[in-house]
Amino acid sequence: MTSHSTLIRVLIADDHSIVRQGLVTIINRDPEMMVIAEAENGQQAIDRFREHQPDVTLMDLRMPEVGGVEAIRAICAEFKPARIIVLTTYDGDEDIYRGLHSGAQGYLLKDTKSHEVLNAIRIVARGQQYIPPDVGAKLVQRLNNPELRERELAVLGLMAQGMSNLEIGTALSISENTVKTHVNRILSKLGVSDRTQAVIVAVKRGIVSL
Repeated sequence: MTSHSTLIRVLIADDHSIVRQGLVTIINRDPEMMVIAEAENGQQAIDRFREHQPDVTLMDLRMPEVGGVEAIRAICAEFKPARIIVLTTYDGDEDIYRGLHSGAQGYLLKDTKSHEVLNAIRIVARGQQYIPPDVGAKLVQRLNNPELRERELAVLGLMAQGMSNLEIGTALSISENTVKTHVNRILSKLGVSDRTQAVIVAVKRGIVSL
């Protein structure tokens, strides 16, 4: 039997209780690790982390109140050695980029087999990164894509809501011509030829959510 001092102590942050229960069962079955706390939103994750300072945190990306990315940023800013694995249903390259860019050391999809989840926890607990090959490939693709600027992201978000150039201009207090310029840049950066394709690609990649 492993002594408590050498157990890998895990915090799980996910807003779905059924997902948390499943993870607790998988992790607590492993003699080398133990779930010490759970959180159902990003703010709770930050609070529980402060309280318990776990060895490894499993963090969902989309949670109410404070999202996963914000929670990861806040935790990593306060605790430099924090070891966090993103656990999510989203594999858009923008989600992967944001999760890892904010300080996470691992990225797992929720349909990952349980032995792989345990393996990832062990690897990250040792201070190494855990990024599955398909996730790594998408990350490389994202790093090679031209970055959308803040204003372009704002325009794209409103395009996704079905607004016309005129409506977007009004919403952002810019001229219709300026909106057209932004739209053309967005199409070019996303490698598409029309607004509909731009929105489809943006949703697929996790740049905007509908």
